[in-house]
Amino acid sequence: MKKYLYKHILLLSVMLTFCVSAHGRKQSGGNSEKPAMMWFDAEANFSRFNQKDSIDFYLKKIKSLGFTHAIVDVRPITGEVLFESQYAPRMEEWNGAKRGDFDYLGYFIKKGHELGIEVHASLNIFCAGHNYFDRGLVYSGHSDWASIVYNPKRGLIPITEEKEKYGAMINPLNEEYRIYILNLLKELVKKYPKLDGLILDRVRYDGISADFSELSRRKFEEYIGSKVERFPEDILTWKMEDGKRPIPQFGKMANKWFEWRTKTITDFMALMRKEVKSVNPKIFFGTYSGAWYPSYYEVGVNFASRKYDPSKDFDWATPQYKNYGYAELLDLYVTGNYYTDITIDEYKKSNNLVWNETDSKAQQGTWYCVEGSCKHLREILKGNKFVGGILVDQFYDKPEKLSATIAQNLKDSDGLMVFDIVHIITKNLWKEVEVGMREGGKLQK
Repeated sequence: MKKYLYKHILLLSVMLTFCVSAHGRKQSGGNSEKPAMMWFDAEANFSRFNQKDSIDFYLKKIKSLGFTHAIVDVRPITGEVLFESQYAPRMEEWNGAKRGDFDYLGYFIKKGHELGIEVHASLNIFCAGHNYFDRGLVYSGHSDWASIVYNPKRGLIPITEEKEKYGAMINPLNEEYRIYILNLLKELVKKYPKLDGLILDRVRYDGISADFSELSRRKFEEYIGSKVERFPEDILTWKMEDGKRPIPQFGKMANKWFEWRTKTITDFMALMRKEVKSVNPKIFFGTYSGAWYPSYYEVGVNFASRKYDPSKDFDWATPQYKNYGYAELLDLYVTGNYYTDITIDEYKKSNNLVWNETDSKAQQGTWYCVEGSCKHLREILKGNKFVGGILVDQFYDKPEKLSATIAQNLKDSDGLMVFDIVHIITKNLWKEVEVGMREGGKLQK
């Protein structure tokens, strides 16, 4: 009886003191206890962090500013990796710089843990090529993995032929690729048992124009139990106006198509969670996505809680769409509050049009400022926590607003993610970061 009681007292103590912005975990309260994450992009930082002393210096630097997590990108959009793998090619060089002769991720984990910093590995999931450089897996033997996109002017083409898009995205239904990426994730988790977590990026379709392959058509027809007579016109056509950006026009099957696509992504999210947890049950399973939920259906993503019904608020959502929210699958959700307006009052004065990377058209509304985004996210996540992310290079011309967005995200979300350290280093924005961390409660005033 005493042994049983001791175990439960110990468990209760851990639950009360352990603080992390993850679903199902107890948060003790206070901004000082919220996680603050610094992202280390693989390509942009390749030449700087190919040396151990640089890793040492910058991990100590972010620790001194109140950061608690290092998010280390180990699979950039080319599909190459920054660790030794039996499945994926290792990135040996980038832009003339050679990789360091040491275990990159292993050293981040070792040094980070010495400093009391959690280390999470980031991987791009449904991307395996860089279209600006014709580099990556889809360019070196796996062209059939590339997503088929519906180009307004050229019709159905491989995404590798859309050179204005830098990421060569993959059809999420390609079974060969799905097996491949699952094996890679399991290999990584097994190879680094002390890794604290995963942050999976680009777990989505490329955009509203993807994927219109024959495979997708067949799978969609199986889902709805009937044939699509006019493909892709029954789903999507383009309105072309001289001198203007093409506007998507939705066909009679569009909403069912959106429902099916988000089911595809959510089902694979569940499968990835199951597979990596089978290797290491303690690993934190997380993802990053943009915060712009009103238009994120365009990429097949529903990061909301299943307790939230988007069909009551948005005309693109079927009544069944709510069944494919994935908030409850996550231990850690990082979202991109990539807005230059910080408060709702500020947005109401500017009334800015916002055109995010994955959008087919501009957006407006109080979703598109940091305070408004956090407010709306609270509603759709239904108690599931989220870490608010910022994009540093948006504030090159107004560095004082970098401080403001850091503070606002720490105030209104369950933590902070800063993308990316290279922007801070390049423009020497450390003072602005320090001010924001102090105003946000991560440092003593």
